[in-house]
Amino acid sequence: MDEPGVWIPLSLIWAAVALPPPSVSGFSPSLDSDFTITLPAGLKECFYQPMPVKATLEIEYQVLDGAGLDIDFHLMSPEGKTLIFEQRKSDGVHSVETEAGDYMFCFDNTFSTISEKVIFFELILDNMGEQEEEQEDWKKYVTGTDMLDMKLEDILESIDSIKARLSKSGHIQTMLRAFEARDRNIQESNFDRVNFWSMVNLGVMVVVSAIQVYMLKSLFEDKRKNRT
Repeated sequence: MDEPGVWIPLSLIWAAVALPPPSVSGFSPSLDSDFTITLPAGLKECFYQPMPVKATLEIEYQVLDGAGLDIDFHLMSPEGKTLIFEQRKSDGVHSVETEAGDYMFCFDNTFSTISEKVIFFELILDNMGEQEEEQEDWKKYVTGTDMLDMKLEDILESIDSIKARLSKSGHIQTMLRAFEARDRNIQESNFDRVNFWSMVNLGVMVVVSAIQVYMLKSLFEDKRKNRT
């Protein structure tokens, strides 16, 4: 993890808040972002996302690796009010209507003393106010729309529909990759566990076989002493 108090470009900030110190981070105002972090045992990590009024903030997270595949999740409003609080969850999807300010969400692994957790989460931001600005930019450069059979609004509606479907397809593919990563980690963990206990069972069988051979051999030994 980065040291507290270090400034990172693209408005990504890591800072200490409490002991054990949760780091605090912020994201650039992209509409769809996904991240994968490693959260050590006994630590809490927090992020913030600036949001405008009447927008939609959707957060989806999954624990990809780590003992128990669980984490505590906490979402707070700009006023510091707790909106969502979950304990020992492996995944979750939450959507909130926002007001102006910085929303903070945290992943808490303080309940774990040994195992670190690998966490994937995705942010989906809707109604951020950029779509209306893009449409106004289109109208400045398009002239003579009366000669067109299709209105500019119809073109923009079609483009918005295509954009939404492409965004949804990208979101589904990202989640499928996250599910694949978690399933692969579970399979690798099970594979190592099966190998370990197989070796233990093999060792026990060898020891038991040696004891059985020794006991059978001792039954047929002639313990009488020859007298002269």
